[in-house]
Amino acid sequence: MAMTLRLTDEQTEALRKRAEFEGRSMQQIVVAAVEEYLARHAADEEVRRLGAKSRERWRTVLDRLGE
Repeated sequence: MAMTLRLTDEQTEALRKRAEFEGRSMQQIVVAAVEEYLARHAADEEVRRLGAKSRERWRTVLDRLGE
């Protein structure tokens, strides 16, 4: 899928310099950033899900500790 990414002139220049420094294209840098963002947020969601599951499992113990 193609899409348009609108960056400021400053962001574009910084991205261009980073890509040049790393020997990669600007597209490769952006795709890697998107993949990292998605992976990080997927992990956050999993931690929240497991936390909620643990709270439910240990609800009575946690309630007693709170007394």
